[in-house]
Amino acid sequence: MPESGGTNGQAQESPSPEGSPWVRDVFISYASQDAAVANSVVEALEQHSITCWIAPRDVIAGEFYADAIVHAIDASRVLVLILSQHASASPHILREVERASAKHHPVISLRIHQAPLPSGLEYFLNTSQWLDANNGEVTRALPKLIEAIRRAQQSGSARTATSTAALPPNKSSSPPHKAKSLITIISVLLIGAVLALAVDKVWLSKHTEDAVKNAAPLSAPTMPIASAAPEKSVAVLPFVDMSEKKDQEYFSDGMSEELIDMLTKIPDLRVPARTSSFYFKGKPTNIAEIAKALGVAYVLEGSVRKSGKALRVTTQLIRVDTGYHLWSETYDRQLDDVFKVQDDIAREVVKALKISLVGESRPLSAGTENVGAYSLYLQARAIYQHANGREDYANVVDYLRKALELDPQFSNAWVLLSVALSAQAEDGFVAANQVQGEARAASQQALKLNPRLPDAHIAAARILLVDDLDVRGAELQVRQAIELDPNNSWALSYVAVQASRMGEYDKAMEAIKKSITQDPVNPYRYQDLSGILYYGRKYPESLAAYRKMLDLNPGITGEDIRLFKAQVLLASGNPQAALEEIDGEKANITENSSSLATGTVLLRALAYDDLGRNAEADTQLAALKNDRSTDRSFDIALVYSNRGKIDEAFEWFDKAYRLRDNGLIYLRVDPLLKNVQSDRRFSQLLHKLGLQD
Repeated sequence: MPESGGTNGQAQESPSPEGSPWVRDVFISYASQDAAVANSVVEALEQHSITCWIAPRDVIAGEFYADAIVHAIDASRVLVLILSQHASASPHILREVERASAKHHPVISLRIHQAPLPSGLEYFLNTSQWLDANNGEVTRALPKLIEAIRRAQQSGSARTATSTAALPPNKSSSPPHKAKSLITIISVLLIGAVLALAVDKVWLSKHTEDAVKNAAPLSAPTMPIASAAPEKSVAVLPFVDMSEKKDQEYFSDGMSEELIDMLTKIPDLRVPARTSSFYFKGKPTNIAEIAKALGVAYVLEGSVRKSGKALRVTTQLIRVDTGYHLWSETYDRQLDDVFKVQDDIAREVVKALKISLVGESRPLSAGTENVGAYSLYLQARAIYQHANGREDYANVVDYLRKALELDPQFSNAWVLLSVALSAQAEDGFVAANQVQGEARAASQQALKLNPRLPDAHIAAARILLVDDLDVRGAELQVRQAIELDPNNSWALSYVAVQASRMGEYDKAMEAIKKSITQDPVNPYRYQDLSGILYYGRKYPESLAAYRKMLDLNPGITGEDIRLFKAQVLLASGNPQAALEEIDGEKANITENSSSLATGTVLLRALAYDDLGRNAEADTQLAALKNDRSTDRSFDIALVYSNRGKIDEAFEWFDKAYRLRDNGLIYLRVDPLLKNVQSDRRFSQLLHKLGLQD
């Protein structure tokens, strides 16, 4: 049973004012363990003509519990929270208080226990009114509660009248957030500054060499907040899993993701990418803050309840600046109709935003009509989004193979299979030669089935670049993806990184700006940005972008990522600080890295050479040469280049080229290769790689 609303409500039935089953003066939020207190409060309030909505009493027979609660919170004027140790620990209570706060409804807490509050609940309650009813003093606190409710109602009416008189139509007068709230959700503050044009030089503050050495975390004021959101812009938030067992999150998330994908195909409609819309999932953030961070005028939210073959999807489209619901709809269908439901919702969004469809009469759905294949695909995608180990990747691949057995024509599944197989090898969970063939075949099959699928071209580009070292072929695939979808964040990022490899810094920055505009809180876009700035010799700004990436995803793993700061310190001429950084990152480098931790070995070799610690440098170089797990030709060439031993460096570069070592793709712009970049053989190698005409 849901915690809020309890299970033993005994208060007498009250009338439904204004002809609605939900409209009341007060919504009672409580944990089921506190049902007796909640019901006594309801009885006392209703004796004073204050109408209350309390579950389960006021849930209409046959109505979904969660839907009823959402509607009741929206329709009630005040939320009264029975605050106890049970309520503090309840995620349902947090959602109810968050919902009321998003609607700017007053929240009055009747505290019956002195339990510590979790940070999420504290954030929403820090400016609300509190009444103390500890030690059985509930009856004594009731007069103050009634007075507080009356005062809140009067204040709300006055505020509404003032707002109506003072503001032009379609403008809200939402109260400003308190400083304490901003401190509590500092991560949201950081995000709030990251918007449309948030990748210009003015964002990333100019630091001195000391800033390079210390690399302090970015603060939000380094980035300007964008102006008004485009009118034709909507964020699709993660749909809530309302299934009885709460085991359909992958399905509800998948519903949101498919809607994002469908709506991005609408001309002139701006839709933030999945990574950014989902960043706020589970965080104590209201709709206004999310919309501000993502730069949108509208938000689409909803819930999914799936039981056997029965499916209920509830959606609502909200205009953020007014809080008005443009429309809401509940779809009761069989599971086989899930694709039609998605199409219907997308069509309603288009209609509400008054967007004219050009060409196709409606957005295109998931790429399969097989519900079983679709469900397996959604499960694979849900695992892949958070995959962090060998078993996760194995499960992703297994689900996708099963999905493709059910529907071999499912192009989206072929794309994800190609990407997942490549990621397995990239992260060292399987040998590259074990999966390269299947990854290549999967990407080719996706293109064959749907040559107009942008992500299929990006998957093909990844194979061409990483496995074949075919820079020009990869660039062609990326160009085709951009032609199909000019706002594809993944494709734009590829354009930016490719331009960076070619030394086209301005083009790279322009493309990464567009990518971040589409996906403003994706940490990996900031990883791309930090690399572009690094190869552009903008070291302080590069470290600032790197810190932003870590702010957005502090738990990010991977040897190359965790050692990036050490690499920047080396390039900027500070080998001692680089060594200290390597030592400091030991604990953060995952045990899934190769046994030699080859990135560490390479950077130590370079740093020891720069410090004149020749014997220690030779030991690290020998370790690279003796590594039998994989070929380290490019890394060895880099060490010889750093030592000024040019002939030896080119011997190893040639070997790396023969073995298609993808470390060579940054050859033209790598600051650690400055000693060889004037050699005639260098230009010849660039030409062979397609990095120079």
